Amino acid sequence: MDPTQLDALIADRPVFDAHVDSLQRSLDLGHDLGVEGPGHLDLVRGARGGLGAVVLVAWVEPVFLAPERGGARARTYALLGEFEQLLARHPDAVRWAGNGADLDAAREAGCIAGIAGIEGGHSIEESLEHLEQFFAHGVRVMTLVWNNHLSWIRSCQDGAGPDVPLGLSPFGREVVGTMNRLGMLVDLSHASERAFYDALEVSSAPMIASHSGCSRLHDHPRNLDDDQLRALGETGGVVGMVFCTPFLDAEARAEENRLRESAEFRALPGNGTTERWLAQAEFLQREARPLPLGRLLDHACHAIEMCGIEHVGVGSDYDGIQRCPQGLEDASCYPRLAAGLLGRGYALEDVRKVLGGNMERVFRAATGPGTRAASAERVAL
Repeated sequence: MDPTQLDALIADRPVFDAHVDSLQRSLDLGHDLGVEGPGHLDLVRGARGGLGAVVLVAWVEPVFLAPERGGARARTYALLGEFEQLLARHPDAVRWAGNGADLDAAREAGCIAGIAGIEGGHSIEESLEHLEQFFAHGVRVMTLVWNNHLSWIRSCQDGAGPDVPLGLSPFGREVVGTMNRLGMLVDLSHASERAFYDALEVSSAPMIASHSGCSRLHDHPRNLDDDQLRALGETGGVVGMVFCTPFLDAEARAEENRLRESAEFRALPGNGTTERWLAQAEFLQREARPLPLGRLLDHACHAIEMCGIEHVGVGSDYDGIQRCPQGLEDASCYPRLAAGLLGRGYALEDVRKVLGGNMERVFRAATGPGTRAASAERVAL
């Protein structure tokens, strides 16, 4: 591989990361994501790593669903408020993107395109009106469900009660249809197998599984099987390769489970959930046996084999996971993923597609071409 070739690729900022959870650090710990700091991702390390677009998701931990904690929607708006503040504080580094024209404008300005997302349909609190309000406030991606089952969709996890549908309920189908109509990208990661296929059946736009791996290589509930990968590709969608080590490898998962039982892990400090999460992440990254980058490449190559080079992308889950493969410890490391794919024999233009071109294509298809005035139409929080 010619190093200058890789340098030129990264200089174009080709990476479109479809799933990042850093807004929690901003809200709960006061981290300014516009400056280099702790955790996995900020704009500085992202730009250094070739990041051109990023979906920053508002994930609401189920504990906030309780009325005494304010409910899911209020917590979602608080996280989206951090996204707005990031845009306001660093206008020369990041610009909001709601469609294809906004992606182009951010690129021309030399900025990262910031895309607001929601992880988990519990944020809409069973209301299409709330969904439409989130769209009006700039949200353009929503993961239909997280690990907690909802009355209208089953997640990939066990433990669903009798009132939870196997896949999508009629209301769940309305959610997908409303997202299509508004111009919001549907994300199928975390969905049950039946919900996955129900969404494929009803959607009029291509969809993504933003941060998943391949169950053929590790049979984890969060991964997609070969039939799902093929079906996603056949409908024009894209699967984003997740960096979460327990999703990628059975031994890595067992290693982390062992460390979580240790006295040292249990004694880690932290006053709040997010602070403790960060301390745990640093511990696991430091103490666990490294998972080679090659294991993530195995998943990417298998996904390409199943659904085609046009249908695989990146969904790191940075700051939503506690350990990354060796060499991908933070957002400055995307070039190592590119180098690994080139080393596996993929052509430069195919690597560009996987890094971001494929995700960009499906985002444009779901949100529309837009106009340069689109940003002015967004309702301020």
